[in-house]
Amino acid sequence: MKVAPFEGADTPECRAVGARWPAQVGSAQWRETAVDSVTVAAWGDPAIIARCGAVPPGPTEDACLDINGVDWIMRELADGVEFTTYGRSPAIEVLVPDAYPSPPLLLPAFGPAAETVEQGPDRCS
Repeated sequence: MKVAPFEGADTPECRAVGARWPAQVGSAQWRETAVDSVTVAAWGDPAIIARCGAVPPGPTEDACLDINGVDWIMRELADGVEFTTYGRSPAIEVLVPDAYPSPPLLLPAFGPAAETVEQGPDRCS
């Protein structure tokens, strides 16, 4: 899967997120990417990919999960699951391939990075 930084991801908020990406996500180790930006990171093979700078999602019917105080919207994809922080701007997107069982169990690794972006009034209810 080839991804690029989100347009406008070069912000102080996303650089702060990039400084807090985890070294490991579950058993997946951090890996190099072809993207020259701290706002994009990857772990494991197949790659779990995280990017800062997503447009914050609005209200949705998709599942909303509170993982250790960080709210995430979960959307099933054809080849995995997409998680996007909810109520934080800019948003963080995490793409987890089907090869990883129980994708929500991987989200706590992203908590410290997500918490660098202030929580707004929108929350999972």
